[in-house]
Amino acid sequence: MVALSVGSVSMSLQELWAVLLGRGNALHDTLVFSLRAPRALSAFATGGLLALAGALMQVLLRNPLADPYVLGISGGAAVGALLAMLLGLGAVLVSGSAFAGALLSTVLVFGLAQGRGSWTPTRLLLTGVVIAAGWGAVITFMLTLSPTEKLPGMLYWLMGDLSYADSPQVAWLVLVPAVLLTLPLGRSLNVLARGPLQAAALGVAVKPLEWGVYGLASLLTAVAVTTAGSVGFVGLIVPHMLRLVLGNDQRIILPASVLAGGALLTFADTLARTLMAPEQLPVGVITALLGVPTFLFLLYRSR
Repeated sequence: MVALSVGSVSMSLQELWAVLLGRGNALHDTLVFSLRAPRALSAFATGGLLALAGALMQVLLRNPLADPYVLGISGGAAVGALLAMLLGLGAVLVSGSAFAGALLSTVLVFGLAQGRGSWTPTRLLLTGVVIAAGWGAVITFMLTLSPTEKLPGMLYWLMGDLSYADSPQVAWLVLVPAVLLTLPLGRSLNVLARGPLQAAALGVAVKPLEWGVYGLASLLTAVAVTTAGSVGFVGLIVPHMLRLVLGNDQRIILPASVLAGGALLTFADTLARTLMAPEQLPVGVITALLGVPTFLFLLYRSR
């Protein structure tokens, strides 16, 4: 409701309610249904996708610092999407290319972190940071080859931008089934959080579950990246803060992460639209300002 009513042209709740009932004027109808509602729905779905991916990764790796952005998965998805854009491919192929990039980044991070033994949180985090830096170099190289007229839009998109997110249907079509799919897995994920050996001893099929979560987290990240660009730290902040309040039961944390992640990104996008109106900030700037201090605090606590 706040996202629909606040902006360079503000509306009272009475005016917004009149629009929703079909009794608003033409200007307010256009603002709500053509501009603000698609953007707010896209922001909520993107935040839910990123928070769910972050919650799954943190359980799987038993590491509160795990996050698609920090581990380089968002970077891989961004490289795949940018490559498809430069080749002039359609929206479906852009999403498919982003998913391939996210999956490749996932395999690289976990393969290199594991080596010949099991990974440790420190090794995994360092590997993810290095892979993310590598994707950043590839993105810079791709930007130097891009046509000049496309650069401003591509740069805004890389920082996380919902200005052109006017089609939230794909994000919702992935988010809703993903939530319904993960809810029955809550008990198995609770057991897996205690370690793979304990989970296997209690009858959990560890390897299929792990690879399934890897693939799902990559898909969620890819859809989020193609919807809003590379938005960071949502998957890091939301699940961790919820665990401080709600405990560590994944049957509660996973759906709560979707709701809180969607609310956070919708709030951040509303700030991005209104802080310097009529100029609009990339939403990734707002989430980074929130996420970097949180990340440093978590890193300090886990010394």
